[in-house]
Amino acid sequence: MDNPDMTPAPQSWSPQSWRHKEIRQQPVYDDPASLERVLNSVRSLPPLVHQGEVDTLREQLVLAGRGDAFILQGGDCAERFEDCTREAIESKLKIILQMSLVLTWGARIPVVRIGRMAGQYAKPRSSDTEMINGTALPTFRGDIVNGIEPTLAARRADPNRLAQAYFYSAATLNNVRALLDGGFADLHHPQHWDLGFVRSVTSRAEYEGMLDRMLDSLNFVESTGVRGSAAFRTVEFYASHEGLLLPYEEAMTVEVGKHWYNLGAHMLWIGERTRQLNGAHVEYFRGIENPVGIKVGPSISAAELVELIRAIEPANREGRVMLITRLGASAAGNRLPELIAATREHQLNVVWACDPMHGNTITTESGYKTRRFDSIREELRQTFEAHHKSGSHLSGVHFELTGADVTECVGGPQELSEADLPRSYETYCDPRLNYGQSLEMAFLLAQKLQQRRQVPNAK
Repeated sequence: MDNPDMTPAPQSWSPQSWRHKEIRQQPVYDDPASLERVLNSVRSLPPLVHQGEVDTLREQLVLAGRGDAFILQGGDCAERFEDCTREAIESKLKIILQMSLVLTWGARIPVVRIGRMAGQYAKPRSSDTEMINGTALPTFRGDIVNGIEPTLAARRADPNRLAQAYFYSAATLNNVRALLDGGFADLHHPQHWDLGFVRSVTSRAEYEGMLDRMLDSLNFVESTGVRGSAAFRTVEFYASHEGLLLPYEEAMTVEVGKHWYNLGAHMLWIGERTRQLNGAHVEYFRGIENPVGIKVGPSISAAELVELIRAIEPANREGRVMLITRLGASAAGNRLPELIAATREHQLNVVWACDPMHGNTITTESGYKTRRFDSIREELRQTFEAHHKSGSHLSGVHFELTGADVTECVGGPQELSEADLPRSYETYCDPRLNYGQSLEMAFLLAQKLQQRRQVPNAK
């Protein structure tokens, strides 16, 4: 379905116009001709998503921006090709579905589920090289670019990995769709819920009570004669990733009517390192119809944020731009109010989300990158409070998480300490919330959303 408020892409824009701008965070390929051959092959393959799904997501983000829906975006920091397995996909989908159900219960509004999956294979890096055993090697930039093995051959940027990324994305999306169509999201299976991770007796009783009330409400609704409703057995689920490698994103860009869509994902976002106003990434994203997320860190000024929003969405359409703040627990309360005030002063239509992960990364004395559960929770608390005081509202959250029982973030319901990190530290990039920490976070968010419902923000 076409959106009536869509306007054609700017006349000066094309899927290739980013090539005339300065670009950052791109690998260097030894054989440009081989790169173009792979990209041409990707262009000829079927789209991974449909433009109608992209339009539907934008419509749902409009609702979220107005406070009538809530966004849950989550998944791996960086996907690995080797994790394209039934078990890994099911565990990630399961935790996102369970978290969304808890949030729906708390907020009493629909939850928009967006996975960081089926394409999150590239990662920005702070340096082009790293020292390993005294040897300078190209940095690992994700499976879509090179291998993690510490050899020169593995770290070489390989264009064939772009085609591999397409097929792994397709396989992941196919499995997710099959799971949802086959009843994986059915609410009639409470045995799928595992609350054994909660060590606090009080918290576990509280969460079990919430779960019992949810299932009891479902039984009541079905007793009225709506048993078998598809609404209880399947959900809409969207795929997203950071739009980092622009040659690949260009290859996934298709003209539909008078509009351009990136049909490699429903939504993409621009990272903190690639949001330069006159840069290639902003140039590319201003021309596609997909919803675009912008990571907003503490270095951005209010004036720069306004310019950035206007550059990407000059028509000021609702549901097109999602601002994903990642300010850190030490800065969110001070910085966020001025950013909110700037968007309100200029009457910019944006959807506010919070990424409480990236601004709270620390490194232990033993060399492990980790995040403290309490810091993540504190940034969320400050963000809710800042929006409330500003007459705005937080419309969503963005987590790096996994459904596995990893030990990468400290604290939370399992009371993990730094001594626990080596036990199951599996990430190749940034630390993720595990199953127990993710579900605990959902319960905490549900409580906050219940409070917001009782004392609504001024709109």
